[in-house]
Amino acid sequence: MIKRLALLVLVATQVCATLMFATLVYATLIFATPAAAQDYKLETLSTPAPGLPAAYSSVIQAQGYRVASPAGPWCEVWFRKSIPTGPKPSDEAIAIPIPQGTLIGILRFPAQGADRRGQVIKPGTYTMRYSNFPVDGAHQGVAPQRDFALLTPVASDPDPAATPDFRTLVQMSLKASGTPHPAVFSLETPAGTTFPAVAKEGEKDWALSVKVGDLALSIILVGQAGG
Repeated sequence: MIKRLALLVLVATQVCATLMFATLVYATLIFATPAAAQDYKLETLSTPAPGLPAAYSSVIQAQGYRVASPAGPWCEVWFRKSIPTGPKPSDEAIAIPIPQGTLIGILRFPAQGADRRGQVIKPGTYTMRYSNFPVDGAHQGVAPQRDFALLTPVASDPDPAATPDFRTLVQMSLKASGTPHPAVFSLETPAGTTFPAVAKEGEKDWALSVKVGDLALSIILVGQAGG
């Protein structure tokens, strides 16, 4: 009788433990889902980027865009008034005809941000310059396209008219990431025809699409490649 009672107590204990674990998992999923599934919206900014150096004031649009989630602002972007373009690239992996190193805009993280690699980016104001990643083993499979925007702290990038080559720009961008890899965001041709707009791509990426003059482009501001 005692052995039978002990067995019943053991079974009851195991059942309670199982139920408690299931409840904990369920609660975790309930609280995690809103954060993982949060949507982003676009807000228009009518004022220039705060603290922008005088050299940039004449080339950057006064109107900007804020990408925000229910948790608060994620980032703010001001594009160049006119982005220089070149001939259509012969390489199909290059979607946007912007010369290497060209300034395309300013990006500001009001709080801690992250780039396309998932690298943590400190709050602050950064220049965005265009670059093609080279076709080599070190960059194979990074993305279907070779078009990227690299960030550099604006204080370390004094000349908006500069067009640094790939290696120089990478070294500049290391000051934004603080790692051996530059701070990068994917650029692509917009899928839609409404500008400006923020739209979800795939399961977790969010892209800002704009038109600067005759040039239409999208930049993926939320989401980690391969993550």
